[in-house]
Amino acid sequence: MGSKLFALDIGTRSVVGIILEEDHDHFHVQDIIVKEHKERAMVDGQIHNVLYVAELIKEIKHELEEKHGPLVKVSVAAAGRSLKTEQASVKINIRNRPIFTEEDISRLELQAVQQAQQQLLQQKEDAKTSHYYCVGYSVLFYRLDGEEIGNLLDQQGDEAEIEVIATFLPRVVVESLIAALKRADLEMEALTLEPIAAINVLIPPTMRRLNVALVDIGAGTSDIAITDKSTVVAYGMVPTAGDEITEALSDHYLLDFPVAETAKRQLQTDEEILIQDILGFDQFFPKAEVLIAIEHAVKQLSKAIGDEILRLNNQTAPKAVMLVGGGSLTPGLSEKLGEVLGLPANRIAVRGVDAIQNLTREEHIKPSPELVTPIGIAIAAKKMPIQYMSLTVNDQVVRLFELKEMTVGDAFLAANIRAKHLYGKPGHGLSVSVNGQDIFIPGEHGQPAQILVNGQPASTKSVIQSGDAIQLIAGQDGQTATATVRDLIDGAAVKKVTLQDTMYVVEPKIIVNGKPSSLDTLLKDRDTVLFEPAETIGDIFKLTNNMDLLKKIESYFIHVDGKPLYLPEFSASLSNNGKPCKPQYAVQEGDILSFQQAAQPSVQMIANQMNILLEDKIVVHFQNEILELTKMANEVLVNHVVMSPLSSVPNGATVSFKEKDHSPWIYQDVFRFSNWQLPTTFKGNFTILRNNQPASFDMEIFGGDKLEILLAETPISI
Repeated sequence: MGSKLFALDIGTRSVVGIILEEDHDHFHVQDIIVKEHKERAMVDGQIHNVLYVAELIKEIKHELEEKHGPLVKVSVAAAGRSLKTEQASVKINIRNRPIFTEEDISRLELQAVQQAQQQLLQQKEDAKTSHYYCVGYSVLFYRLDGEEIGNLLDQQGDEAEIEVIATFLPRVVVESLIAALKRADLEMEALTLEPIAAINVLIPPTMRRLNVALVDIGAGTSDIAITDKSTVVAYGMVPTAGDEITEALSDHYLLDFPVAETAKRQLQTDEEILIQDILGFDQFFPKAEVLIAIEHAVKQLSKAIGDEILRLNNQTAPKAVMLVGGGSLTPGLSEKLGEVLGLPANRIAVRGVDAIQNLTREEHIKPSPELVTPIGIAIAAKKMPIQYMSLTVNDQVVRLFELKEMTVGDAFLAANIRAKHLYGKPGHGLSVSVNGQDIFIPGEHGQPAQILVNGQPASTKSVIQSGDAIQLIAGQDGQTATATVRDLIDGAAVKKVTLQDTMYVVEPKIIVNGKPSSLDTLLKDRDTVLFEPAETIGDIFKLTNNMDLLKKIESYFIHVDGKPLYLPEFSASLSNNGKPCKPQYAVQEGDILSFQQAAQPSVQMIANQMNILLEDKIVVHFQNEILELTKMANEVLVNHVVMSPLSSVPNGATVSFKEKDHSPWIYQDVFRFSNWQLPTTFKGNFTILRNNQPASFDMEIFGGDKLEILLAETPISI
């Protein structure tokens, strides 16, 4: 005789108890009892009323014990519908860091799974990550700089992103299961997950490398598991199942729910369906007519299941779909699901107990698809029981469910080691303001932490066993960001320019926090930098301390009668690379600037420009001598001071003219400029001539006149 296995499948509508006998890898189903919940004791796979569920388990236990002897240990499963699936993504700045390695990707995946875990806990006030066990995850997308990419391995860019779909088992589900069993005087021998139980008996490990979806359609929920690459990659649940079909019948034919359930089951066997409505009338309906009544509900169920399969499988249809559970027998479901997924009919199949290898059963037990999961629970619990693993992470004891091949990453999740701890801290960044613009200089990236399993180097993907000691040695922190003013200012801000044959390297004028500074000043966080670059020719004069030269270049003008008078002939001329220019013109690297200085004008030059006579002057011939007669016509005041005609007039000066002697020249004026005198001994008469014509001393004279005085001596009488 082989050993007896007792297993329970605690569902939304009912509890199934099963006795299996194992003999050398061959299993024989000896007994099955199905009992429905009297109250709503289960919600979404979680036991809400432990007492009610415990009572039902007790009833099943006692009935089976009467036939098969005492039962002490039982195998159970956490319902697929109790699994929580969450999608999450994380981004990481990868600018200026080495190319991505496998380990970098693993650590980023772990960070995304933790993000999913955080999202699950956001609504709970007493959020602790130990409330959930991660039972699996798969990567939906890798993105580089916002573009989807096949793999991040060996990639470089600015920003990497990873999106995952992760599945979690709430710890409370396990605890309530254990509590219900305890009340029924049963000990939990092994725990599995319902989707894993069904997959283990229907899909052998050799087939699990194929991308297959398994759907367990119960009464209240449809549980989904996806296999790929030799493992279960995703789990999901839709809150629509067999009850939707029953309700459609109930609504259409005015039936009580249990009557509608019976009618639904008749569809699998009979061509004529006997229906008794709530008014007590019996009526036979053809199967085809009843199928039309439920067609819309079947379509909706197919759409809900198909959409969730696509979501879990990265928006692609799996290679095949297996349907189990009572709801899988719904007529037309396979065809409509095939339409949603775009799969041919021969790729979707309902799998019953007969599909389980090495299994026999008592004759009274029908090979129904709804018994696949309970039998799977019993076999999976025997062949691959899920046990608690106990190990240490940095000397902290961690317990986790061995739901699959467990890795260091799973241990970190259970120990609540944040993914950010897997790298040294990034160095502090610098935030500075440059000419009013905020600039952030990031610190250096941290070095990855070192992982040791039992003293040997490992990665987050390394497989672990119960009793392992994992150590996480902190990574080196990144260097704090450093920058000088030069690092933040455009290189074009420094220019080499020649000014009056002298080469200058012109740096911008720099003010850091209100103090003059240089390009090599080391900046601190929150510094304010102001700089004036040399953009114009005028800036060059300013930054090379040649402001006095710049003033000479300014247009020459004087103030006359309160108005400015510009005299460009007295301004200096400025040229850039030999071409005339102005101080406001732009300056470029390598420009050659020169200017020609005009002499500062004299008072006389200004008067000449203004056609103002300073000196009245005529030249006459007098007594065979050329005489120049001069007198001041206008007096000049520069900045209110009388100046001589040869005095220079500075730029911007105030100049005024004062009229002096404007009377005409007369003959007697020549005596002020001539040394000629009447001989002291002269006795006689003289004749005054102007241009050989008699004249008088008060006669007006003009330049060029010939003036003579003829002397006629009087003879001396003896």
